[in-house]
Amino acid sequence: MAARRPHTTLSPAQPAATFTGLGVPAALAAVLAERGIDTPFPIQTATLPDSLAGRDVLGRGRTGSGKTYAFLLPMLARLAASNTPRRPGRPRALILAPTRELVGQITESLAPLAKALKLRTMTVFGGVAPRPQINGLRAGVDILVACPGRLADHMGEGHANLDAVEITVLDEADHMADLGFLPVVRRLLDTTPKGGQRLLFSATLDSGVDTLVRRYLSNPVTHSVDSAQSPVTAMTHHVLQVRAEHRLPVLADLTAAPGRTVVFTRTKRGATKLTKQLIASGVPAVELHGNLGQSARTRNLGAFAEGRIRTLVATDIAARGIHVDDVTLVVHADPPMEHKAYLHRSGRTARAGAAGTVVTLMTADQAADVRDLTRKAGISPQLTKVTPEHPLLAQLAVGERCYVTPPPTPAPSERQPARRAAAGGGRGAAGGRRGSGGRASATPRNGSAPDEGSGTREGSGQRGGSGQRTGSGRGGSGQRTGSGQRGGPRPAKDADAGTGTRRGGSGARRAPASPAAAATPAGSAASFSAKSRAGARRGGR
Repeated sequence: MAARRPHTTLSPAQPAATFTGLGVPAALAAVLAERGIDTPFPIQTATLPDSLAGRDVLGRGRTGSGKTYAFLLPMLARLAASNTPRRPGRPRALILAPTRELVGQITESLAPLAKALKLRTMTVFGGVAPRPQINGLRAGVDILVACPGRLADHMGEGHANLDAVEITVLDEADHMADLGFLPVVRRLLDTTPKGGQRLLFSATLDSGVDTLVRRYLSNPVTHSVDSAQSPVTAMTHHVLQVRAEHRLPVLADLTAAPGRTVVFTRTKRGATKLTKQLIASGVPAVELHGNLGQSARTRNLGAFAEGRIRTLVATDIAARGIHVDDVTLVVHADPPMEHKAYLHRSGRTARAGAAGTVVTLMTADQAADVRDLTRKAGISPQLTKVTPEHPLLAQLAVGERCYVTPPPTPAPSERQPARRAAAGGGRGAAGGRRGSGGRASATPRNGSAPDEGSGTREGSGQRGGSGQRTGSGRGGSGQRTGSGQRGGPRPAKDADAGTGTRRGGSGARRAPASPAAAATPAGSAASFSAKSRAGARRGGR
């Protein structure tokens, strides 16, 4: 374990004219220039000379200050210079980040730079199938960008080993501490070589982060480009006091304006509920929180980043993982629990020197908590009592409001018959199924039609349409035909004979057709649902 030595705190240096003047290889500087990045940010100017020289570095700066390139550039330059060959399951460099979204953002910045140096990269995080990650590790990788939990799983199963890591980066170390990742982070770092270079970047230096610094960084140089609590000068902060019933109309008004808006809620359930409410109010929105699968998180964040959806409703998982340009407004629909969360949430706007607006909604009973929160965050917001018609809203979110009419929702009395009609003859009349032997098992599709397989399925595609199921069954041949309501009259439940035969005999089971089913054209789009195939598979059970 490295001994703790006094930190050397340096004042921010003046920005260099070029990255190459700081020692960045020309190939990397050219890639940055192609992306419109010509002048280093202060944290890059401060840290690059030391990190390129191989020293351990502790970089502290607010979110959006340019920390990602501050560690990517020296890592890539040093790996290219060392020219150590790749080995299966043994990455040469490791970047640990607390969220999947942050891993994705880092990789997006990393990929063109690594390509220019012919270095191989890959990502590891949960929520997706592990097999492609295992295969990628076996193929050998230069730089691994990972969330701690999934990487620990791969190591525990013998798919990854960190004994060849030359450079380790901890990004958003304070957030990893807040999320409870420190025990697994320590286990991972304990397996890396003690002589390797370590770079730690964090917005704050609390006790958890300081423990990592003392244990794993050797004689680190500390660079702090701004105070841990200093607000972004390009932000304007407002607190709007609203009545509970006005919260949604005020949010709808703010988010219906042009420009990207990130709305933060305190809980995952709250994010889902608010997203639905905004959509119902005519504001297209997507959600981002831990209850979503990875594909949904990627899809929603992509829609927001590409501008197809301009409102993102998120929990604090997004406070560190979203790096989207041109977010003009951040709204704390629920005031955060602590000042650090406020600063990180707010940092989604006013990035890279751009301007931005931060709005916190509060009710009268939250006033004391919000006042304490803003005091600790070091800001002095403008407090205003507002209603949905208040003129200040037009100043906070400038532009003509645009509402989209949401699709009509059928009344419960209208939905119930439709569901019953769709059920058909005991759930299973959505297209016939034929097979021989046993239970007429489902067979692989041959691709000629959505419902075809080697054991042919035939039907109109209607869950409530007429269909047949023919086969030897369990005890003999039988036939089921039905197009009626699931809840309609049924024959007597004779298990072995008569109408409705299930195990033997040749009787048919029929149910009277419902008016709704009879009136619906076979195969129409209105009658087809994603559940129709499942209904067909279940037969008439």
